[in-house]
Amino acid sequence: MHINPMDTEGYITGEHPKWTQSYYFNFYDPKIKVGGFIRVGVLEHQRETNTWVVVFMDGKPLYTRVNLNLPYTAGRPDPGMEISGTRLTSLKPLSNVRIEHNTPDFKLDLICQGLQPMVDSVAMSIDAESSLRKEVTWIHMEGTIRVTGFITFRGEDTIEIDATGFRDISIGPRNWDHLLCYELSRPVFSNGMAFMGSHAISSKGENSYLRVWYDGKKWLPVKRFEDRTEYEKDGYTIKSLHWRFWDAVDNMWEYTGKSIFAWPSSHDTFMINRQMMEYRLSDGMVGYGLAEAMFRLDTLRPGPAFDMRMANTLKPRS
Repeated sequence: MHINPMDTEGYITGEHPKWTQSYYFNFYDPKIKVGGFIRVGVLEHQRETNTWVVVFMDGKPLYTRVNLNLPYTAGRPDPGMEISGTRLTSLKPLSNVRIEHNTPDFKLDLICQGLQPMVDSVAMSIDAESSLRKEVTWIHMEGTIRVTGFITFRGEDTIEIDATGFRDISIGPRNWDHLLCYELSRPVFSNGMAFMGSHAISSKGENSYLRVWYDGKKWLPVKRFEDRTEYEKDGYTIKSLHWRFWDAVDNMWEYTGKSIFAWPSSHDTFMINRQMMEYRLSDGMVGYGLAEAMFRLDTLRPGPAFDMRMANTLKPRS
């Protein structure tokens, strides 16, 4: 099935029973220590929509609205969609999006302006044809963004936002039962460089990787990366990470990360922890961005699945 990337903000359907379109934005403003995670996902054949709007300040939640089985909507960002108080409007395809959220306690109005053309991380990753790719996503558009606008809390306190972050558009199946776990890291550095890497492990032990690198001028494929992640005692909160990767021209890059904010939540038989991280390149360049860790709940307890996750966490991977 051929999908034109320029059409991904509009309505697209497929035959897979768990066909999904999702739109995800995250941002952080280090000057005022405010950030957020915003996502809308539409499950075509399950006739459901899910959303989350999570905004935090100084490492603590400020506002959260998470809905996992809202009524289906046929709307998409192009030309516009609204569900549970959240509205997405594509102002320029794959570039500028307006996000609005309006409830009695909290208002949000943000413009997400692309800092470079979005790219499909599936198409740029060597192992794009794995079974994980076929069951979890067909297209995964990535891009860094400048996020400006304001939030208003309880109708009184208005906070201006001038942040950076990542956005993605995912098109295709979202069959979580095919996954054992995944880790994801998305730093955006103050010099404009950015990396997106994710490592997924299937329930059968298959490894799959998505990875792209923006060197400040252009997106480059990544040949391989090594993801070293340390977890808190709870088994799902990232305590720190130390990743390195090799780009298409054989430059090696290395960075570390520490958590600023964590938002764990369980969905049916899975645990997802979305975290905002402070990142640092080996030369000292600072950045901020998302990290995610997702596990089947049975991997949080001793047993074969847990042993598989730990084995894959501790050894170098390529």
